[in-house]
Amino acid sequence: MNSNPGIRKIVIAGVLGSIAILLGITQLGFIPVPTAAGTVTIVHIPVIVGAILEGRGVGTAIGLIFGVTSLLESTIPLFKDPLVAIVPRLFIGLFAYLIYAALKRKNEYIAIGAAGFIGSITNTVLVLTAAVLRNYLSLEVAVSVGLTNGIPEAIVSVIITTAVVAGWKKLTPNRKQKAKLLSEEVKG
Repeated sequence: MNSNPGIRKIVIAGVLGSIAILLGITQLGFIPVPTAAGTVTIVHIPVIVGAILEGRGVGTAIGLIFGVTSLLESTIPLFKDPLVAIVPRLFIGLFAYLIYAALKRKNEYIAIGAAGFIGSITNTVLVLTAAVLRNYLSLEVAVSVGLTNGIPEAIVSVIITTAVVAGWKKLTPNRKQKAKLLSEEVKG
C-alpha cells in the first residue's frame, strides 16, 4: 500500500477540476433563483473540497480551472474580464484551506463547514469587488447581489462541502489506520 502524495494531489486536482468544468459547461453548477443575479452557483465547491483535502496549492489549481472555465463559457461581459473571472477564484482555495487548518483540531466538522462558508464568501466578495472596481457593477448592485445570492450560496456550500469532505474522510484511512493496515500486511 505505497502511495505517492504528489500523484494523489494531481489526481484529486484533475478530478475536482473536471467536475468544476462539467458544472460550468453544462450549467449544472448554476441554480436558477428569483433574484437580481438570476442564479446561485455551486461551481466553486470543488475548489473548496480540493483545498480541504489536499491543501491550498490544489485549491488554487482548481480555482484557476474554475476561473478559466468561467472566462471561456460565460456570455456575461463582466466574466469575459480575466480580472473578474480568474483572479478572485485563485483565492477561494487559499482562504478555505486557512480556515480549515486553523479550526480542524477543535472540531473537524465545524472546520469543514467554516471552510465551505468562507470559500464561498471569498468567491462572492472578490468577484463583486472586482466587478465594481472594473466598473461593471455599481456598489449598490454588488451589495444587493452579495446579500441575495452570496448568503444562500454560502449556506449551500456549507451543506455540500461538509457532506462531500466528511464522506471522503470516512472512505479514506488516516495515518493511524494506514499504519495498522501496513503492520497487518507485514504480519500476514
